[in-house]
Amino acid sequence: MSYLEPTEFVTKMVDAGESKVYMSTKDTLIRAFMAGATLGLAAVFAITVAVKTGSPLTGAILFPVGFIMLYLMKFDLLTGVFTLVPLALFDKRPGVTVSQVFRNWGLVFLGNFAGALTVAFMMSFILTYGYNTDGGALAAKVGSIGESRTLGYKSHGLEGWITIFIRGMLCNWMVSMGVVGAMISSSASGKIMAMWMPVMLFFFMGFEHSIVNMFLFPFSMIMGGGFTISDYFIWNEIPTVLGNLAGGLLFVGLPLYYTHVKTSPNRSV
Repeated sequence: MSYLEPTEFVTKMVDAGESKVYMSTKDTLIRAFMAGATLGLAAVFAITVAVKTGSPLTGAILFPVGFIMLYLMKFDLLTGVFTLVPLALFDKRPGVTVSQVFRNWGLVFLGNFAGALTVAFMMSFILTYGYNTDGGALAAKVGSIGESRTLGYKSHGLEGWITIFIRGMLCNWMVSMGVVGAMISSSASGKIMAMWMPVMLFFFMGFEHSIVNMFLFPFSMIMGGGFTISDYFIWNEIPTVLGNLAGGLLFVGLPLYYTHVKTSPNRSV
């Protein structure tokens, strides 16, 4: 596969961030909706595989297909724009302001949530034949995941909230490495290989991804998970979103930008 030097692909990262700020509201929402829907399908696919095979590793190995599909279609995840869009602000690209960055993040959040929620209702409907039967082993598994990753954190109080924040950071560290890794190569096969590894890692390790959770927790509530909407937002979605922002920007976007674009002069020896 062809390989781009870091100085080349980091400049592409800044360009990508700038292009997302200038994208129309319609295009931003559509691309975000499709990204959330695609990732929701990938999540339920991976969980189904894990339940039927009894192997969480197999589910994690296969989960990245959803991430790869949405990336190749140029759909946008909140985790990706958290990493890329601020770089255009730091690079002082024309027209890129703090308010424009927040506008992009807000639209992508809404689009991702709508897409993920749509798939949650579709999957819950087909699993229960229109909510007339029990969802079976898959519904029980998803319900237990939802409870453990809301009420489980809540039972630990502040330490639980910080735990999920850190898991969110670690998640988008890996996911953003996948986004950036895809820019290293100009071939489809090279992009797929670069994306697969870090995304598989985050899923298997149980790190918290805000868009996956936009599907998983509403789906869990529909299927009988014993937690509330406020439990979901306070003890999962909010700390996960903040952790995703911090992880993608602090561990991927800014380090690459400041060492490959804003480089310091070489030392005199």
